[in-house]
Amino acid sequence: MTPHRASGPDGDAGQGSAPPGRPSRPDRDDLRSLFVPPPGARERVGIEVESGLIDPTTGRSASYQGERGILAVLETMLSEWGGERQQDAGRLTGILLPDGSQITLEHGGQIEYSSAPGTGLAAAVADTRTALERVAELADRFGLALVPGAGLPFDRPDTVTWVPMTRGAIMRDFFSSIGEPGSRALEIMATSTSTQVTLDYLSAEDFTEKLRMQIAASPVVAALLVNSPLRGGVSNGLLSHRSQAWLRMDPRRCGVLPPALRSDVGIDDVIDWALRIPMVYYRTPEGRYRPAPDRPFATILERGFDDGSMPTFDHWVSHMSQIWTNVRVRRTLELRAADSPPRHAIPAVPALWTGLSYHRPARIAAWDLLGHYSEQDHRAAMDALPYQGLRTRLGGEPVRELATELLRLARTGLTARVRAGLEPQHVLSYLDPLDEILTTDRTFAEQLLTRWESDLRRDPRRYVDAYRV
Repeated sequence: MTPHRASGPDGDAGQGSAPPGRPSRPDRDDLRSLFVPPPGARERVGIEVESGLIDPTTGRSASYQGERGILAVLETMLSEWGGERQQDAGRLTGILLPDGSQITLEHGGQIEYSSAPGTGLAAAVADTRTALERVAELADRFGLALVPGAGLPFDRPDTVTWVPMTRGAIMRDFFSSIGEPGSRALEIMATSTSTQVTLDYLSAEDFTEKLRMQIAASPVVAALLVNSPLRGGVSNGLLSHRSQAWLRMDPRRCGVLPPALRSDVGIDDVIDWALRIPMVYYRTPEGRYRPAPDRPFATILERGFDDGSMPTFDHWVSHMSQIWTNVRVRRTLELRAADSPPRHAIPAVPALWTGLSYHRPARIAAWDLLGHYSEQDHRAAMDALPYQGLRTRLGGEPVRELATELLRLARTGLTARVRAGLEPQHVLSYLDPLDEILTTDRTFAEQLLTRWESDLRRDPRRYVDAYRV
């Protein structure tokens, strides 16, 4: 099975290759092949954690170059740990590690660890914890701290040093060109972090049940997990700067996935929707990135690119990686709605989604709970949750009550996996930080803000000491 892969805003790590024997320009069967599980597919768990590599005194993100820069950390990691270099125009931007996991960079210097797909939740969490501790130890040798959660709270797009990735400049120009709908894209690229989960589907029916439930649950999960209240070291009342910024990163390709709100959503519905969206960039046969023409991918299939070349299956894979909905659909389902929690609570995100997704009674019950809300209800909730967190309402219903029921269903799903021998008993404790949020009515963002005004004394140094790995 194709491995789960990194999933940041540039997201060009593909999950597929051209089907053998197919023509270079993909037909409908080729497009569908990206979403067909291979024989013997199993339900596995992948975890991606984005963190800051931060100066422990100022709280600012490290630069790419320099003796204490991110490049120096990556080069040392490659030398000591081994693995395969991942480069952009000759510059090191990631490492495929020997165990199949991956370290990649985001545009503002955020570092993402992507686990190899694990046989279960406990294994994926254990691998992730070990990897983050190794990265943190290495970063500490360079005088840097690894800090997950809450984005880069002391930076803004104009204070970070952009990682020299070719796609980055093209993306910045693209989002600037679409005006207000792309006006917050630089914040996502430069300062946001999240914890994402990648899960499998095993059949067309399984695809339908999992995708519709995950999309329906996404605004509730996002509201429960708000945790980016600081921007440039300042609080202005927002609980999630990240969630608000995603509202202005080309809504055509971000947030709600409209066809997935239908009970009978299928692979062809997602394909038809994606065909109407333009690409941001494409890669030439020589390996160079170019801005894509401003027309739907369906038109590119018919007419080709402006340089006269025709699209291939790999361009379709890349196009699907340039779509950042709350659930990103490729050969896996990538859950993207949540802010990154503080380090102790990172396992709560994969535990919640695994419990809901990998136990059929739980996912059917979750869809029954949430499947009647409209696209308008979802968009209204996504607009409100950056400010309101658990006080958000979805179609008139309090998100807190919906989150309480989702958490109960997730615990039921995980308990069933424990009883079936698929997980050890301790995975149930991964959900405890979410129980605490619902018991106290205090999200991670509100907990952070209380500390920011009290024991942290608005001091970046104290913040880093409190939240670093």
